[in-house]
Amino acid sequence: MSAVTIYMEGGGDDPARQAALRTGMESFLQRGLEEATPRPRVVPCGGRSTAFHRFSRRVAENREEETVILLVDSEQRVNTATAREHLRERPEDNWNLDFASDEQIHLMIQTMEAWIVADERALAGYYGNGFDEDTLPEQEDLETVAKGSIVNALRRATENTTAGRYRKIGHASDLLRRIDPETVRKRCPACRRLFETLTAEIGRQ
Repeated sequence: MSAVTIYMEGGGDDPARQAALRTGMESFLQRGLEEATPRPRVVPCGGRSTAFHRFSRRVAENREEETVILLVDSEQRVNTATAREHLRERPEDNWNLDFASDEQIHLMIQTMEAWIVADERALAGYYGNGFDEDTLPEQEDLETVAKGSIVNALRRATENTTAGRYRKIGHASDLLRRIDPETVRKRCPACRRLFETLTAEIGRQ
């Protein structure tokens, strides 16, 4: 079985916030993979450029027993055939990822909040009284919804709730521990692709 390490953007520069994000994302992935072992290790890196550089260095170490994966927001709608092409052609990134395989390069399209918004039931349970699910995007494919629209809808849906308005720092890691992976996979194809890759790599002899 192959060990898997995921370098992802998020968590800011605060080690405590990075630790919280790691715990939340690992919980989400582990529940989606059920009993598969070894479980993926998540390394939050703060900014996306830092995630790219740490991923690059780890791949260069060429550890045969480990599969290394990059996971970052797409920031906008993806109009290319692969995640590699998107990250190369997006002017703000312009990353050369020729050293990695397509299976190592993954996107949260267009933002991690798309995964959170996918599970309205989990959101309602977390936020309690005052949660307004009618403001959330109705599209079955949430990757067609702009990043700003998703984040703004999530904030509107939660602004009058018991838990308070959505805050990425403070709420995202808790929500990742609650949302249902199968529900997210149905509405976010890039998430489904990530789970397919993880299942294949963990089971690889």
